[in-house]
Amino acid sequence: MSLPRIAIDAMGGDEGVRVMIEGAALARRRHDRFKFLLVGDEERIKAALEAHPNLRAASEILHAADVVSGEEKPTQALRRAKTTSMGLAINAVKQGDAGAAVSAGNTGALMAMAKLALRTMPGIDRPALSALLPTLGENDLVMLDLGANTECDARNLVQFAVMGAAYSRIVTGRDMPRVRLLNIGSEETKGTEDLQSAAAKLRATAADLSISFDGFIEADKLGRGDVDVVVSDGFSGNIALKAVEGTARFVADLLRRAFASSLRSKFGFLVSRPATELLKHHLDPNNHNGAVFLGLNGVVVKSHGSASALGVANAVAVTARLLEENLIERIAADLAQLGSNGFGLAPKAAE
Repeated sequence: MSLPRIAIDAMGGDEGVRVMIEGAALARRRHDRFKFLLVGDEERIKAALEAHPNLRAASEILHAADVVSGEEKPTQALRRAKTTSMGLAINAVKQGDAGAAVSAGNTGALMAMAKLALRTMPGIDRPALSALLPTLGENDLVMLDLGANTECDARNLVQFAVMGAAYSRIVTGRDMPRVRLLNIGSEETKGTEDLQSAAAKLRATAADLSISFDGFIEADKLGRGDVDVVVSDGFSGNIALKAVEGTARFVADLLRRAFASSLRSKFGFLVSRPATELLKHHLDPNNHNGAVFLGLNGVVVKSHGSASALGVANAVAVTARLLEENLIERIAADLAQLGSNGFGLAPKAAE
């Protein structure tokens, strides 16, 4: 069974066309059900496709004259949405010409364009950026928000929990995802008023949401593997994510330096190489690539700008799985379980 085709912003990312096309080709080799709409400079895309006949046979090219730069402000990018590869890829989802869009370009611009074109789902005030983090458990951790919203109230946090749980059911297969709120302590008395209010609402509605909720989690416990979804405002979530990624690089660099420090250490590396290769694979961000904008009327996935072809292929695989498992419909169904009372939490009045 073939899936709705996936629009690829072929011009996004640090290396643009080459890596995006190689990544899509790798994804196509792994799953021959995938079909693509490749958006960007037509001549450059055609040239890149010469080395990938299998991808070429499953793709259509949509020419885009412009590219969103990494330094461009979202407001500037929005004005060129009709001519840029990023904007046209998102518009393809809006028009029904593609089931989802993938871009490795400017995150702020991608969020702004996606929100304007696709709008938020009924019952969702703000979309959230979610990604998978590696853990010591059997499954990856779903974490959101990772930077789309620097300030969030209790209502937003509850909505993020609903969306994160729906995503987690797809990637973990758990019927009752274990959900926690990121906080400075695990005690019930810790945290801001919004965190306290969100926790109270999630405790009261956990059964309706089909989640297991047990309060708060601290950042140092994110990788233990005993939680499936961690919810945060975008400011704290982004800091936590960067700290996790930085720690992973620190550990990898420290091991590399230690193994190169002496002849005995180099011999030790040869002996322990299977274990270190497993560690490297587990910590490599390319193996967990593909952040999702949850809460929109369409699937939009953000790839790391520095992702390799393998990373792009994994982002495509995440996208296809969300289409196959009907993520949007699942979130809508979970929201319906709570009725139309807005979770009993009124949004904050504008200041």
